[in-house]
Amino acid sequence: METSQRKAGPLDGLKVVELGQLIAGPFAAKTLADFGADVVKIEPPGAGDPLRKWRLLKDGTSIWWQVQSRNKRSLALDLKDAQAQEIVRRLASEADVLIENFRPGAMEGWGLSPDALMAINPRLIVLRISGYGQTGPYRDRPGFGVVAEAMGGLRHLTAEPGRVPVRVGVSIGDTLAALHGVIGILLALQHRHASGKGQVIDVALYEAVFNCMESLLPEYSAFGAVRGAAGSALPGIAPSNAYLCSDGGYALIAGNGDSIFKRLAAVIGRHEFATDPELADNAGRVAHVERIDAAIGDWTAARTVDEVLAALDKAGVPAGRIYTVADIAADPHYAARGMLESVRMDDGSEITVPGVVPKLSATPGGHRRNAPLAVGQDTDDVLREVGLTPAQIGELKARGIVGNKT
Repeated sequence: METSQRKAGPLDGLKVVELGQLIAGPFAAKTLADFGADVVKIEPPGAGDPLRKWRLLKDGTSIWWQVQSRNKRSLALDLKDAQAQEIVRRLASEADVLIENFRPGAMEGWGLSPDALMAINPRLIVLRISGYGQTGPYRDRPGFGVVAEAMGGLRHLTAEPGRVPVRVGVSIGDTLAALHGVIGILLALQHRHASGKGQVIDVALYEAVFNCMESLLPEYSAFGAVRGAAGSALPGIAPSNAYLCSDGGYALIAGNGDSIFKRLAAVIGRHEFATDPELADNAGRVAHVERIDAAIGDWTAARTVDEVLAALDKAGVPAGRIYTVADIAADPHYAARGMLESVRMDDGSEITVPGVVPKLSATPGGHRRNAPLAVGQDTDDVLREVGLTPAQIGELKARGIVGNKT
């Protein structure tokens, strides 16, 4: 859809200042930008956000950058300089939200603490994302998503039993923290509607992971149970596992509903399972999970993934294949849902990027502009908006306090 055809997003008019870099803070700001917020991303002059050089590069810039920084404007500022800090204060005085993901104390060291900024603008909402939060004995430790995933309890579970715990393959700790931060911002905006006042949102990476760990803690509290790695199975829920098929692929089968299990039993030709009172509910099936898994595995081993999925789909049993990104890119459902969005780059080439979620019927999000190609690409426009003259901007550029468009 062309930019001119898009409806205004639900956050149209919301002004956001992004001081973070890499993943957690920028992902939160990206989510707001996707739904209409005007996000000014502050980058250090020169190299800019390190994410610009992460993973695979196209014409010297990360393809990831095109997703993480779409719909944003880039302002290059040296935050260690007093004049740059004054520019941040000007931006904050007119902003609705400020996002930062530096180590605790960095903002205070620059004279940009939430208290100082909210004294200028009491309506300001400040999202602070850090490894361990702004308080507590670990607050000053450096914390990345991978460490948070381990401390939050996730890494202990992501393994085959008896083997080294592995990461999930993406920076899930950072992303979970970002999404919790967005939730916090939306809650704070609702509070501001009623009170007229902003507030500080303190998100710790490890807490965002821990918040998604389901019954892990109460099970330990009540029973002393320490959940361990279970590979592809879902502990305490049966049957739910990955089963090897004749073509070497795996089918994920979730037959753990009582009526679903009966339909699954019929499909695999084990009708005695459907009538066995010991397998009528989840507790009984968990007690016999090895026998059930073996029977399902015998059935899948004689069929290809496509044959398994076709039979289970016909019977109404939830099942699926393990997608690679090539599978995703070719999938008609992804395409029909607008999740494979073609974007024309500044050089005229096209790339496919993930579409916007969630889907809103009246005020959907969308891709309004590409990620800023140059560090500080929008510096002049942003500085003029906060009252600086061309002469003042030129002086700041000459001194290296703000970045030139390159």
